[in-house]
Amino acid sequence: MKRVIASLLVLAFMVQSVQAQAAPTVASVQRDIDRLRTLAAEKYEAANEAKIRIKSLQKETGALQQREVVIQEELRIVSKVLAKIAISEFQGSGFGGTFELLFSSDPTKYLSDASVLDSLSKGYSKQLREFETTKQKVQATQLVIADRTSLLIAEEKRLNRQVLEAKSALLKAEKLLKSLAKADRERLLREEAARENKILNDSKGYAASYKGDNTRGSIALKFALQQIGDIYVWAAAGPTRWDCSGLTMRAFQKAGISLPHSSRVQVKYGKSVAYSNVKPGDLLFFGKPISHVSIYMGGGKMVQAPRPGKKVEVVPLTKMFGRKPFVGARRL
Repeated sequence: MKRVIASLLVLAFMVQSVQAQAAPTVASVQRDIDRLRTLAAEKYEAANEAKIRIKSLQKETGALQQREVVIQEELRIVSKVLAKIAISEFQGSGFGGTFELLFSSDPTKYLSDASVLDSLSKGYSKQLREFETTKQKVQATQLVIADRTSLLIAEEKRLNRQVLEAKSALLKAEKLLKSLAKADRERLLREEAARENKILNDSKGYAASYKGDNTRGSIALKFALQQIGDIYVWAAAGPTRWDCSGLTMRAFQKAGISLPHSSRVQVKYGKSVAYSNVKPGDLLFFGKPISHVSIYMGGGKMVQAPRPGKKVEVVPLTKMFGRKPFVGARRL
């Protein structure tokens, strides 16, 4: 009996130990939620880059397809000329009617026959060169179209994958929140709301104190500061919802500068500025690969649309934005 009781006590202790280990703390859940929401923002920025590449490839493919139509028409005209020549050449052979029928049905295909071209090569080299050159242009254009189409399909798959991974991260964050006991969940939400309200109030104060001037960077910065309190939504670019690169894109559009909706592409614009030399209105980039962009407002602070679950805010500029290192600044 004593042995049975001892075994039960050991088992009860083990169950309690496992439960204690499995029960997440409010602080650990908050950290994991923040991490997952940040991960979602990173995936969304990768998706923004894919969207830009898709748009570029679609435009390029469309232009190539139009070019192919033009060249195909040129080839049809050249083929028709050669067909008439060939028919005339073969009239005396007694097969003129047959050749005429073959050429009229598909002159380009029939002219590709080596024996036909060899028969014509002696007296019509100029026309033959034109035919061959035009045919090669068609084939080359078709190869490029096929290549761009493959790239386009790959980018579309990449876009879908990034969006799915972002949504998966947000779903995991939501499940983590629901895994807490009701009292702990309510406490986490209260504490999160209190932190966000403080950041929002401080941000409004910083925005009200900024005077600026009429430079492009200052105009963009003023616009971004006017959006404080607006929520983060992926792919949004106003008027009341933003992601990080959507906010910077619209801000600089206000200043007369056109930027793409992607932090990874925006970093290619303007001139590079060292961390120690940033000025109000400079774009700040974070992450390897780049997954976040903000605008420096001076005084060691920056304005940004950070990630899902947060709003446009002003926060201190440091060389690390969460786990993302500062990787560069650009002045437009």
